[in-house]
Amino acid sequence: MEVDMQRLRELRKQRVLSMRELEELSGVSYNTIWRLETGKTGAQPRTIRKIAGALGVEPAELVKGNRDG
Repeated sequence: MEVDMQRLRELRKQRVLSMRELEELSGVSYNTIWRLETGKTGAQPRTIRKIAGALGVEPAELVKGNRDG
């Protein structure tokens, strides 16, 4: 799935989290988070759910084209 890289970065920074801290909270590797934020790769639904849970948002908020507004 294609992740909205700008929204992911925005949510992480709003919560004042580094990529390493998000790695700890979500269980998703730093390299994967970096690749998602730079648009180098897409993500499995499981990965999106883990990151969304760590950021306290619905998974749909992180998927490109699925957000309202």
